[in-house]
Amino acid sequence: MQVSAIIDRVYGALEQFGTTCSMEEVVGLCPDLTWNQVYLAIDYLDKTGKVTVTMDPDRTYTVRVYQPVEETLQYSSNQDHVHSTAL
Repeated sequence: MQVSAIIDRVYGALEQFGTTCSMEEVVGLCPDLTWNQVYLAIDYLDKTGKVTVTMDPDRTYTVRVYQPVEETLQYSSNQDHVHSTAL
């Protein structure tokens, strides 16, 4: 399996699972991948800003998926300009 496919597989599993899970849970979500493949995919996703990895006080690594911030445009009739706001 190519590296990009492994990364996509891990990221897709994380999105389906939810926003937060342990490294062990990620490995369980991808039984077709080795622990090393999952670790390297998580490392790449962390470096590219798609996830963040933290260590809990009990020394468990937690992976959090960044949810995209939706942006909306608002028109202000008083000021005749458009500005964006993050939801």
